[in-house]
Amino acid sequence: MFKTFFEKLHEAFSSVLPVTLIVLILSFTPLVELSTKELVVFVISAVFLIAGIGLFNLGADLAMTPMGEHVGSGLAKSRKLQLLASVCFVMGVLITVAEPDLSVLAEQVKQAIHPVLLVVTIGVGVGIFLLLSIIKIVFKMDLSTIIIFFYLVLFMLGMLMVSMGKEIFVPLAFDSGGVTTGPITVPFIMALGVGVAGAIGGKHANENSFGLIALCSVGPILALMGLILFSKGGLTFTLEPDAYSVDANLGLNFIFTVLTVAREVFVALALIVAFFVVLQLFALRVSWSRLIQVGFGICYTFAGLLIFLTAVKVGFMPVGFSLGCALAKSPHILVAAGFVIGMVVVLAEPAVHVLNRQVEEITGGLVTKRSMLVALSIGVGVSIGLSMFRIYMGFPLIYYLIPGYFVSLGLSFFVPKLYTAIAFDSGGVASGPLTSSFILPLSIGACTVIHGGDDSILSYAFGIVAMVAMTPLITIQILGFKAIVSRFFRNRTMMRRIQDADDEQIIDFV
Repeated sequence: MFKTFFEKLHEAFSSVLPVTLIVLILSFTPLVELSTKELVVFVISAVFLIAGIGLFNLGADLAMTPMGEHVGSGLAKSRKLQLLASVCFVMGVLITVAEPDLSVLAEQVKQAIHPVLLVVTIGVGVGIFLLLSIIKIVFKMDLSTIIIFFYLVLFMLGMLMVSMGKEIFVPLAFDSGGVTTGPITVPFIMALGVGVAGAIGGKHANENSFGLIALCSVGPILALMGLILFSKGGLTFTLEPDAYSVDANLGLNFIFTVLTVAREVFVALALIVAFFVVLQLFALRVSWSRLIQVGFGICYTFAGLLIFLTAVKVGFMPVGFSLGCALAKSPHILVAAGFVIGMVVVLAEPAVHVLNRQVEEITGGLVTKRSMLVALSIGVGVSIGLSMFRIYMGFPLIYYLIPGYFVSLGLSFFVPKLYTAIAFDSGGVASGPLTSSFILPLSIGACTVIHGGDDSILSYAFGIVAMVAMTPLITIQILGFKAIVSRFFRNRTMMRRIQDADDEQIIDFV
């Protein structure tokens, strides 16, 4: 156990070190002026971030992944589709309502939409699309066709919102799809798909196990767009500077911050565990030895997420805001810095490592963790750079989303379906807690300096999570296209060698 934990810590150290070094290097340049207190708090938070990621990854291996696989395979083997669908719908609602990232988003726009209404609406959207994802696996439906259909619906609704004068809601709606696939939901939902696909079997079982995250990212966008289209009133955003201050989370406020994060994580895990216990009593029958392992894993997951989210809120969120304010004074530097920071920030997302590990295992090494990380890093880097450029120029998010998704959906016709499924899952996974707690404050800080007013923040700073969720769709499918081309030329070279070889040989059969 200790050996495994140290391996997780080493992996976490390699992930957090690049973004920490970039922030420290920028702090010693004339571009950024961070106080000594901010630097000390940031470095200490980075150390705790490493510990949090290590514990979380260990807990995900011991608890979240096995729980999802047991639920998926156990219910699929029962051959009761209605029970499987009902459980998946309820589970989708529960884990989404309890997702900490969603609570953060709901709190920031509470003046226009009541947090409970927003969270429940998005939760129902995820529940419905998780149910649809399971139906896709059971009936072996084509993911690309489903994705294309629903994204066409999304763009039509987006255009309808623009025509109704509600274009300010579009970034929020697309961001909701990214924040729902956080560190709680990703390990469970991915393992659920693996469990169901493995129990059903078939020639394309591995391919069918992917795509759940992709579809569950569409549900919140559709649900929130529907709520907005049938609602009345405007949406405003009021910037609260104290939320991005180091001092606001130190001293006695630090205890309050820790308790708040602990409550959110406890509720998130408690809902999943309670539902798993009910299923264990009536349907699953998992052995006691595995249940004990899951129990330890839940404790590690709780501790890891508590440390991770506290470190992000105390150290990374204020520094991200300060970086955005400082870099915005030099727009060209802002775009370049956004690209570099985006490339390294994705390495520190906990759920990314869970996805990469499962992809490598399920594909038998065909898609390696290294290639996935490179593709994700480039994709997220491009998305942050483009988002910083949009903040500077001040144009609508839809100018990026329509051509971006057109390219990604077009690529799905030319690459293996496995790569398409992995790509769309990666988009949801890349937009994790560090994106909403470090990159989003960075964009808010930049928008504050460039555009000022509160309404402009909602128009231009929001939507960055949606951009982070979109660009990996393109880069990972390009990775798949590259694999096809490489295989073609490799096979062609082998055939030439066979044809050029001297076939006039005497073979003795003994």
